[in-house]
Amino acid sequence: MAVPKKRTSKSKGKSRKAHWKRKAYFQAQAALSLAKSSLTGKSTSFIFQNVDTSEDTTLDSETSTE
Repeated sequence: MAVPKKRTSKSKGKSRKAHWKRKAYFQAQAALSLAKSSLTGKSTSFIFQNVDTSEDTTLDSETSTE
């Protein structure tokens, strides 16, 4: 016959929820830090191609004046 399990205490549930939120907080901090470093151009954790948009706008303006 099935026996109901004991109930988990509120403190245990709150502890699990706090741990889950703490993990999300640290992931968000790491993502923000990575984004800031990529914007400054000092990123060493990954390689990306920096597209210079100023060249594209000069080509557009030259063709529109002709």
